[in-house]
Amino acid sequence: MADQPKFVTETFSGRVTVSLGGTLLAETTRAVILREGNLPPRYYIPEADIQVPLEPSDLTTRCPWKGTAGYHSVTVDGTTHADIVWTYGDPIPEAMAIKGLHCFFDEKVDLSVDGKRQPRPVTKWSTQ
Repeated sequence: MADQPKFVTETFSGRVTVSLGGTLLAETTRAVILREGNLPPRYYIPEADIQVPLEPSDLTTRCPWKGTAGYHSVTVDGTTHADIVWTYGDPIPEAMAIKGLHCFFDEKVDLSVDGKRQPRPVTKWSTQ
């Protein structure tokens, strides 16, 4: 029996908005959804659709299924939200659908899909 894929991606043409404290961080109709195990679906967004400056971080993490992620922080109303966005600049071949796209921690931002606010998921990243 073949191994099940570790994740699946799909293009999403609906509207995805990301905000924090009432400040719009990103808005797109060009997201890629990544579904991985029991994690919440993640919406990867083109950098051109991010409305706030991304501040590069020194943090990197390694996922055996996607590759090495680099992180960014954003500042909203004078408060810096460290490492709230990640991206795979050079993912492994199986993850090329998310190459160069950015994903916000849904646990820490307000995510809306087609105008419907999504609940913040509770994961190990909720309190980090």
